[in-house]
Amino acid sequence: MAKYSTGGSSGADGGDACELCGSESDSLREANVAGAVLQVCADCAPHDDNAHKDRKSGGNGGDSDGDRKRRAVENAAKASRNWDGDTEHWEEGGTNYDDDQLPYLVSDYGDVLEEARQAAGLQRSELAEELEADEADLLALEQGRATQAGVGGSLVRAVEQRLDVELVEST
Repeated sequence: MAKYSTGGSSGADGGDACELCGSESDSLREANVAGAVLQVCADCAPHDDNAHKDRKSGGNGGDSDGDRKRRAVENAAKASRNWDGDTEHWEEGGTNYDDDQLPYLVSDYGDVLEEARQAAGLQRSELAEELEADEADLLALEQGRATQAGVGGSLVRAVEQRLDVELVEST
């Protein structure tokens, strides 16, 4: 799972990974994305804030705050290859935390889950079907958004058991 980073690219052979989407590229360029200076591939280059500043100085006199915020949300959604932006199922149903409290999770639980799922040879949809869970909830877990998405502890425990991983901090 790609994450925003301010760290440098690794490797000295010129075949580095884009710090925004994670794809391998021999032609990375520096871009300012949300205040972070990143090495990005050609596909992610449009996210460069400096490129937007140059365009804004053209005919329309600049964008409104609403336009900038809308574009920022759209760009974040584009950068996340998996999330489709649909939060409706969380907003409608959510999780009853009185009955299904989310335990304290290890700091890198999303990465641990994604690696374990891939090592088991499962697609997210297959795991969701097997656990009778919503695929969007598994995606939220993999992206480290369990709290924001209202994911319950029962799903976390089911994933731990199925993939034989530790996602909950030991007390």
